[in-house]
Amino acid sequence: QLQVVESGGGLVQAGGSLRLSCTASGLTYPDYVMAWFRQAPGKEREGVSCISWSGSRSYYADSVKSRFTISRDNAKNTVYLQMNSLKPEDTAVYYCAAEFFSYDYCSGSWSDGAEYNYWGQGTQVTVSS
Repeated sequence: QLQVVESGGGLVQAGGSLRLSCTASGLTYPDYVMAWFRQAPGKEREGVSCISWSGSRSYYADSVKSRFTISRDNAKNTVYLQMNSLKPEDTAVYYCAAEFFSYDYCSGSWSDGAEYNYWGQGTQVTVSS
């Protein structure tokens, strides 16, 4: 059973940076995609970024392109989301999700979240103005 746990959220001023981590456990091989989602109060869940199992391909929502960077270290079963130039509108609970997928890319529908069966508990990110 694959499990994922996020860490690294917190309070930061606008323009600042945070790095989120997501560690997976309960698996033998890294043949799974991992993605970050977020949900702000009163808003729908939004796909933020996805990374293929090898880390060779990454995808971003338009709202975070050039500011966020996703990466993974398969030796540590950990995915990172480096968030720079944070804005108040980035405030949300950030969730890590994973799903087994042997192809080395994220599917075209990665951002809707429906294909992921393994979710973390979420970590709060608050950006003050």
